[in-house]
Amino acid sequence: MRDPYTILGVSKTASVSDIKKAYRKLAKQYHPDQNKDAKAAAKFAEINSAYEIVGDEKKRGQFDRGEIDAEGKPRFQGFENQAAGGPGGFAQDGGYEFNFGGGRGGFAGGGFDDILSEMFGARANRRGGRESAPRGSDLQATAHVPFSVWALGGKIRVELAPGRVVDAFIPAGIAPGKNVRLKGQGEPGPFGGEPGDALLTVAVDPHEQFRADGKNIRVDVNVTIYEAALGAKVRVPTLDGSVDLTLPAGTTGLRSFRLKGKGVQVREGAGDLIVQPRIIMPDKIPADLEAALLKLRDEGYDPGR
Repeated sequence: MRDPYTILGVSKTASVSDIKKAYRKLAKQYHPDQNKDAKAAAKFAEINSAYEIVGDEKKRGQFDRGEIDAEGKPRFQGFENQAAGGPGGFAQDGGYEFNFGGGRGGFAGGGFDDILSEMFGARANRRGGRESAPRGSDLQATAHVPFSVWALGGKIRVELAPGRVVDAFIPAGIAPGKNVRLKGQGEPGPFGGEPGDALLTVAVDPHEQFRADGKNIRVDVNVTIYEAALGAKVRVPTLDGSVDLTLPAGTTGLRSFRLKGKGVQVREGAGDLIVQPRIIMPDKIPADLEAALLKLRDEGYDPGR
């Protein structure tokens, strides 16, 4: 790494307050939340490393005396007879030890995590250190959700990128166009930072039978003319199987039937399945049926049009 004074743009005789002021200015300029340039993250990490040296009174002194390098690593000083336990001295057991003092974050005038927290809030505090590198980018993808999965809720497989497939849970009834966030499934963070998220835009595939109506679902059911006229039990498809529906005699296409709780299974309360009969005439009307219909017409039957 380059000379930390040069990185921060201060002289070796700069005061503690001047060093802190220079660091604040540069950190604000190159922080990844403020600067989207591809090289900003590397510059930001370099600034943090420089301040870790010259922003700490003990480490600054050790660097100025040549005891540590610009990365905080000890420089070999030889085996001069210095006081035991001092920088580069002999330990009491005869072994050689380096005692540089001052842990990370023990900077004069406050650590750089504190400074970043002042400027950018708690999020920057979590990410401000050299180990806490910038967060990765979010990924965008479209989730094509089968109608039944959308209505009932469940898991689907989504391709985030070529060769990269994940399982995603789709909550029942989520509005099309809304996003489902998959934490940590985005791009990896540079310098070992936390990964971004995957944002899935929901697109609901149409169904051949069912239609959404808010949290209700509508379905058309074919009914013969005699079933409608005389009454009958007919099979009705639902999202989780078929059920029998009893049609009363005289059922018309103007009347619908409601199956409670068979609609979209939203958390606030399931919707209903609305069944709409579709009365189907035979291709060829038998003579006796034709005669009955003609008689009905001649008697002046009025449907109320």
